Amino acid sequence: MVLLENIAAFLRRWRNSQRGSYTIIFALSLVPMLIAIGATMDYSLAYRAKERLSDAADAAALAAVDYQTTLPAASVAQATANNMFAGDIARYTDIKNTTVTTTITDTSAGRTAVVNYSGKISTVMLGIIGQTTLTLSGSSTAGAGVPVYMDFYLLLDNTPSMGIGATTTDIATMVNNTPDQCAFACHDLSNSNNYYNLAKSLGVTMRIDVVRTATQQLMTTATSTETVSNQFRMAIYTFGSSDTNVGLTAISSLTSNLANASSAASGIDLMTTSYQNYNNDQDTPFDSIMTQMNSVIPTPGTGASSSSPQKVLFLVTDGVADEYLPYSCTQPTTGGRCQEPLTTSLCTTMKNRGIKIAVLYTTYQPLPTNSWYNTWIGPFQPNLSTIMQSCATTGLFFAVSPTQGISTAMNALFQKALGTAHLTQ
Repeated sequence: MVLLENIAAFLRRWRNSQRGSYTIIFALSLVPMLIAIGATMDYSLAYRAKERLSDAADAAALAAVDYQTTLPAASVAQATANNMFAGDIARYTDIKNTTVTTTITDTSAGRTAVVNYSGKISTVMLGIIGQTTLTLSGSSTAGAGVPVYMDFYLLLDNTPSMGIGATTTDIATMVNNTPDQCAFACHDLSNSNNYYNLAKSLGVTMRIDVVRTATQQLMTTATSTETVSNQFRMAIYTFGSSDTNVGLTAISSLTSNLANASSAASGIDLMTTSYQNYNNDQDTPFDSIMTQMNSVIPTPGTGASSSSPQKVLFLVTDGVADEYLPYSCTQPTTGGRCQEPLTTSLCTTMKNRGIKIAVLYTTYQPLPTNSWYNTWIGPFQPNLSTIMQSCATTGLFFAVSPTQGISTAMNALFQKALGTAHLTQ
């Protein structure tokens, strides 16, 4: 009896003890604690799986906007992205029921790819509460500028007026060493002591020399600027090698081999004259040259591919025409000889076709010691810059004085042309 009474007393004490309460609470909380620990493990596995899915989606999105030689069609880019995603995820056997959808959006600014994905992984401990799988989803976005393909047609004024000294120092040297104080190094073949040879012997750099060098450097700039191969093509034209064959003359036909174009540009030189006043010195026929140039340049494309390039006329000139126009000249004539600014309607005709015109105006310098200049050019010379700017497509005008670098200006104008480029729909 005493033993039974002692046992009963012990049970009563245990029932009333707080330690007994803690034990019950611990026992009751053990199951959710185990579930929580298991959930942590499951979610850790899910996190690693989500990283794999995300990495695959990132790679797929980047593949959709990547290009080497040309921008692929949106459907091709979409298939490329989806296939890449599927290939990457196939390595992970723990990820099931994956889906991927790639959306491609092309605009004038470039291409955007959005890859949306989802997948499932099996759980370990969460299955205790009926959560046998976890669904993972997300998206990745990538974008890239679309390469715009462009053809540049360089029309370089190499007429006698481009024989002027390249800098104020060069001009002064010519004026001080010629009996008629002439700043032009005219390439007169009838006189072995012509001013062209004089300029060479004096070490004078002529404007045509700078244009030649600048043209070659432009080819280097264009090559280094290309984002895809054959993105830019160049053609180089002058007004002719001599006054006996004045007209649009190809120095280099349109080519994507810019190194060859640069080599051809080394032959650019001042137009020779047969003798003073040959053909009344009418060596700058802008009306016919620009009309011929308009015929040479095909209809511009969208710029989306090498087969559909945009077209840019790159005009380097001092803007003064000298040709036979007895009836339509905007300035006084002498014997039908017309010396006037470039007729801007010729530019408008091209621009209306979608051709961009980039104008590098090599500022026609005042020559107050020259009577011919004072009579025929001086009256409109102050307006030349404004006139040449109106010829150019908006934003594609650059005026350079003798104290500025033509090469720097030409490269800057090239970059401006690229800055205005966008795909046309």
